[in-house]
Amino acid sequence: MPYLAGVERPVCHSEKGRKMKNNRILMTVFRSLLFTALFGALALTGFAQQTSSNANAQPAATGAQSPASQSTSDLEPLPAPTPKDFWDGDDPNLVNLVTHPFANKKYVQRQVAPIRDRLNELDELTTENGNHIKDVDARAQRGIQLASEKSSLADQHASDAASRAQLAQTAATQASTRVSTEEQVVGNLDKYQGSGQTEIRFRAGQTVLSKASKDALDEMAAPLKVERNYIIEVRGFSAGHGQAAIASSQKMADSVVRYLVLNHQIPVYRIYVMSLGNAPVEGTAAKHSSGGRVEVNLMKNDLVGSVQH
Repeated sequence: MPYLAGVERPVCHSEKGRKMKNNRILMTVFRSLLFTALFGALALTGFAQQTSSNANAQPAATGAQSPASQSTSDLEPLPAPTPKDFWDGDDPNLVNLVTHPFANKKYVQRQVAPIRDRLNELDELTTENGNHIKDVDARAQRGIQLASEKSSLADQHASDAASRAQLAQTAATQASTRVSTEEQVVGNLDKYQGSGQTEIRFRAGQTVLSKASKDALDEMAAPLKVERNYIIEVRGFSAGHGQAAIASSQKMADSVVRYLVLNHQIPVYRIYVMSLGNAPVEGTAAKHSSGGRVEVNLMKNDLVGSVQH
């Protein structure tokens, strides 16, 4: 059927209406989907927050029941990372809702931060332990050095004590030897033995030595210049009786002693004088003469000289 001019075609109007109707339907569906997504996101957010609060309340109760376990958990292994809620630290918005399943920089930092803290803690513990080990080693070395010094000092003192003991032992031995020697000397002091006898005769009433008497005294006294352990016994005898005979014998004996002291430098303390008058001498036959006589006996102590040498 032909159409008139100026009259719109109904087919065109129907196509345009269909397009508009389709657009309205698409907008309505998109809005429904958007509202559904937002509603679902909000619902998930509330559910995740409730779950997180329940999860936080349960560890708090556990910590209140066993506080001793918290004090020992500092050095325990790191627990496995568990999300606190659905967002796990991200802001609850549409962008994070879309990008949440993917790992981003903040997520990696949150996962690495506990490991980094534990590594830092281990570094501090290692440094502290190293310092403790160095301190203990230094104190041990000082103790060993001090013990070594004390041991060396004790060894030195012991060596000095041993040396002093040896010296004391040597001195004691020498003193004992000297004491024994002196005892022998003292014991032999009076052990003199006759070494020679010289008889000097005088005429009656005279006390002057004759040349023959001087020669006899010189022969006896000459070797005594180098001798030490000797004494001289001078005994005077005279005819007559009583004090007159004793006085006469004393004068003759003094004449002999005077000659020995002045001419041969015989010490006076080595000469022993006895004036016997006409008294007989025990063990000898009586000698009778008109004059007088003097017996000079040389006594030596060879035992004292041998001990001293």
